[in-house]
Parts: sequence; C-alpha cells; structure tokens
Amino acid sequence: MTEFFVTLPTRGDGVRGDWHPDFQRPLPPSFTDVRQGVYGPFDHLAQIGRAAEIAGLTGVLAPFDPQGEESTVVAAGLLRQNRNLRVQAEFHPGIATPVYAAKIAVSLQRFSGGRLDWRLAVDLDPDVARSQGYPLEDRYARADEFLTVAKGVWHEPGYTFEGRFYEVLNGGFSEPPFIGQAFPRVHLSGTSPEALALSARHADVHVFDPGDDLEAAIPKLPGVRYGLRLPSPAGRDEEEQAAVIRDYIDRGVSAFFLEVEPHIEETYRFGERLLPLLVKEGAHAH
Repeated sequence: MTEFFVTLPTRGDGVRGDWHPDFQRPLPPSFTDVRQGVYGPFDHLAQIGRAAEIAGLTGVLAPFDPQGEESTVVAAGLLRQNRNLRVQAEFHPGIATPVYAAKIAVSLQRFSGGRLDWRLAVDLDPDVARSQGYPLEDRYARADEFLTVAKGVWHEPGYTFEGRFYEVLNGGFSEPPFIGQAFPRVHLSGTSPEALALSARHADVHVFDPGDDLEAAIPKLPGVRYGLRLPSPAGRDEEEQAAVIRDYIDRGVSAFFLEVEPHIEETYRFGERLLPLLVKEGAHAH
C-alpha cells in the first residue's frame, strides 16, 4: 500500500491564521474568517488535517521548524481532532531525553489508537543546531543512542543502558496501560554513510529528497521502506503528476510527503483528481 502525507505549514502560510497579524489584505469568506482572534493558526492546521482525512490521504507531517509551532504539540491536537489520520511529528534528538520523548509518545499512542509517527531531524544546519542547544559533534551516534534507549524503555520493563550520551537505570514502562502500545514508526533521512547506517539500524521508512540517487542508497537499507519528499510540480496536469508518482512507486517508493500550496485546496484536489488515477494502477492511500 502506498501512503500519502501532506506537509503542514507549522510557520503559517503568510495568509491564513494569525502568524502575520500585520497582514491586512481582506480575503473572501471561503478562504478564512478575517475577524481578528477568531481564526487562529491551529484552525488552519486542523482544516488541512481534516482535508487530508476526507480526501483519503494517509496523514500529515508536522515538520520541525525552529521558528514554527512545536511539532509534537501540533501532532497531539491533530490526533485528537481526527479519527483515522496518521500524524508524523518531526523533531531533533536534543528535544528531550529519550525516556521523556518515549513517555510523551506512549501517551499519544494511547490517546490516538497508535497513529503517531516519528521523524528525527538529525543533520541540522549548524546555525539552527546551535540555536537549539543541539550538539554538532557525534550527532548520528547520539541519535543512535536516542532511538536505542527510547525503544528500550518502551519494550523492556526494568531497562538499563549505559552509553556515551545517555544512562538509564531500571527504566521502562512496567505497568498497564502503558505496556503493549505500538512504538511510533521511525522515519529518517539523508544520504551520507552515517545517515544510511542509522536508518538501516532504526528506520521503518527512509525519506529521500528529489534528485537523490535511490538506486545507490537502497541496497544499503535492507528491510526499510522508502519515502520521498514531493514538492508540488508547477505546470503539470494530473496525468503528468500521476506518472511521476507511478515511476517512483516502480522504483520502490511507498510513502510520499506532499508539499502543496494552498494547502487545503491542493489537498482536496490531490484526493479528488490524482488519487483516483493512482488507484487505477493499484497505488492508493493506506
């Protein structure tokens, strides 16, 4: 089954919500409620999530943005707002200890019926990493330990770990209702040897960028599914956009992360016009 996710504008889109309070251009009522304080940033994100669910897409990605809304908070709100939508929260491993990150995730899995995914942003821009207090050195080794510990406390009561970056003594979730929840599916990215090695060890899905050499990277990722970041192709009609997706599916890609604008309208358009073309070929949202 092929999965389709819409990437959310966690820093706003410059038009809807209250991210730009000085932006005074009036908009038609069909686009937004222009009354100040009535239509906020989460209303916009909630409408995109609702559009994705109605359109038959798999879910949404709340990306990490140092100046945007916190992705885990956005994920929690959207999981609560929708019954079937998967929500992927992207964050860097310095956001919290792996034990605390796992505790947040186990609660979100309980509340949502297991619809939370993780994406780790490991290879941050150096300036962004410094602004976040995220160490630049040994970032892939640190991410490896982060995921090892998070999975360890999730699955093993009394879990103990002593590593370079984290130490845990007799940790883990040992009591119901925490035990038995599905660990978030882990999405990773990057084409460096370190990134591919981390994915081979921990990823459920490895997400590529357009232009990455899939044929060179895929043999290094046994047992891992492949995803692709897919910017909106300007100037292409539905048949051309569907052909691009079919080609990637034939090359082994089974998860697509759509970057579309305007988000609500284009999400509905994808579901109404593009998805039926893909269903004909056996590729449809899961």
